[in-house]
Amino acid sequence: MHSDPVSDFLTQIRNACAVDKEYVSIPHSKLKEKLTDLLVNEGYLSGYKIDGKNQTKSINIELKYTEEGSPVIAGMKRVSKPGKRVYMESALIPRSMGGLGTVVVSTSRGLLSDSEARKRKLGGELICEIWS
Repeated sequence: MHSDPVSDFLTQIRNACAVDKEYVSIPHSKLKEKLTDLLVNEGYLSGYKIDGKNQTKSINIELKYTEEGSPVIAGMKRVSKPGKRVYMESALIPRSMGGLGTVVVSTSRGLLSDSEARKRKLGGELICEIWS
């Protein structure tokens, strides 16, 4: 049993980028799938595919690298943790790296980037911060 699956998700991606892997396979959950989809749409990952059925599903994530060969994701940080949840209203959502990064916000409309949450005037739980 994992106490914090989002931290495990971020750590697996961080570790795969550190050793220049092309793909990483992560156990499936709806939250992880939505988070992966958001990271693909924001340009941090190349793509993903869901393999398996029912209990054995996994998300195969294609990592993205620059032309020089360094990972597009320079850093990731979990903001809201199981022991200390962090909630913000839309006007107070911080800008990651002065707007160069992305803060993932869990809102009533699902997972959104910080800019999208501000635009829709939706606050919520700050899941993680990712920057290039």
